[in-house]
Amino acid sequence: MNLTDILAQAGGIESIAKELGIPPAMAKQGADALLPAILGGFKKQAQSGGGVEGLGGLLGQLGGGGLLDSVLGSQPTEVSQGNDVLGQIFGSKDVSRTVAGQAAAQTGIDSGILKQMLPMLAMMAAGYMAKQGGQGGESGGLGGMLGNVLGGAMGGGAAPSAGGLGGSLGGLGKMLDMDGDGNPLDDIMGMVNKMRG
Repeated sequence: MNLTDILAQAGGIESIAKELGIPPAMAKQGADALLPAILGGFKKQAQSGGGVEGLGGLLGQLGGGGLLDSVLGSQPTEVSQGNDVLGQIFGSKDVSRTVAGQAAAQTGIDSGILKQMLPMLAMMAAGYMAKQGGQGGESGGLGGMLGNVLGGAMGGGAAPSAGGLGGSLGGLGKMLDMDGDGNPLDDIMGMVNKMRG
């Protein structure tokens, strides 16, 4: 099960499709292309901001599990919350634009649609992680859950140790690096920095 499948089961992909007026298959394809960068952003956040515990705290401040509920609800999504999440994990709008541009090149979906999807996906991913993380008491819930979501197939899911990121990322690190080539966001950040230079 990857995160796109989990969000699809929760009804998230359908919600996005309805809200943007696109077919669910296109929404799923877009989510598959965008989620690795979003997860890469959360991974960077965990590495620079107090490990899994720091990430758990940040998810709570951004709206916690309610972020997922607001995308799944029948009201139009308040994407400003999603933009806050993106601001935290990507650091700049340039990165969001580049992420959408790359996903557009990969999928053939209009980058304008992907830009609209990004904050909703960020809200769903953050909300899902916050809900799952909150169920396991301390941050073991979040680290273990992230390990289970994305590291299950890799036999990871180890609960994080208290110390920094070394052991603490265990399953979380594996989960956030689904394709195993390092952080997909690093490549994107590199591209953004080149454009600025």
